[in-house]
Parts: sequence; structure tokens; C-alpha cells
Amino acid sequence: MTDTNDAAIRHIYERWHETIRTRDIDGLMALYAEDAIFETPLVVVALPGRSHGVLKGSAEIRSFFTGNAGLSKLPGGLARWYRTGTFFANGRQLVWEYPRAAPDGDQIDLVEVMDIADGLIVHHRVYWGWVGFKALVAAMDQPKA
Repeated sequence: MTDTNDAAIRHIYERWHETIRTRDIDGLMALYAEDAIFETPLVVVALPGRSHGVLKGSAEIRSFFTGNAGLSKLPGGLARWYRTGTFFANGRQLVWEYPRAAPDGDQIDLVEVMDIADGLIVHHRVYWGWVGFKALVAAMDQPKA
């Protein structure tokens, strides 16, 4: 990686985490390309009528994070956003984990995988672990708003 790529990757790694934790939607969206793709099974759980977990474009992604969907469907005690500070990157892709075992107990376990181009997220995939899977199943059992 070049120093420029290193800086862009580190910026996304640090800012994505901070903006999601503080619910800074404008800051979060500034990290995504206009035509970005975002994939997570939480889309199907949170948005009635969706048969797939793929969002295309910054407008759909913003709507997911700002609407009565997305993060609001996660059990509050499990969505603590602890991570170890370790990430992997090759200049084009960034990967890190929110591990199940956190210092203050289990949390939703996720792996974030982001393709990066020109300093922006162009494709973001979220892979869910066992605790996260159980949270998704429980959220599916909740009545739809």
C-alpha cells in the first residue's frame, strides 16, 4: 500500500466506527461513494417487503441508517460496538471484526468488509456471527412497524 492508501484506509476504519457509534449520519455517508452497495441481512429484517439484503446508492443506504430500520432493530445491550483495534487491508479492501466476546460480555458479532476506491467505500458487506444471527432471528419475530 502507498502512504495515501494507508491514510485513506485508516480514515475509513476510524471514522466509520465513530460515526456509527454516535449516529452521525452525515459523517457516515461522507465515507460512501454515491453509487455504493451495502449488503446485510439486517435490511430484510428491518425493511418490510424486502426480499434481499442489498442496498444500492447512497440514498438507499442513508434511508436505511436514518429511518426506523437498521440500527434500531438491534437489541440495545448487544449493540455495544467494541472492537479490538485490529484490521486488515490491502489498499483496496478493509476488514475488521466486532467480536462476540467483549470486555463487558457478549455483543453482536460482525465482520465488516469494505471495498475502497478513491478514498470512499464502494461496496460494504456485513457478515454476522452466532450471537448476531440469534439477534436477527429475534428481530424477525418482532411485529413490523
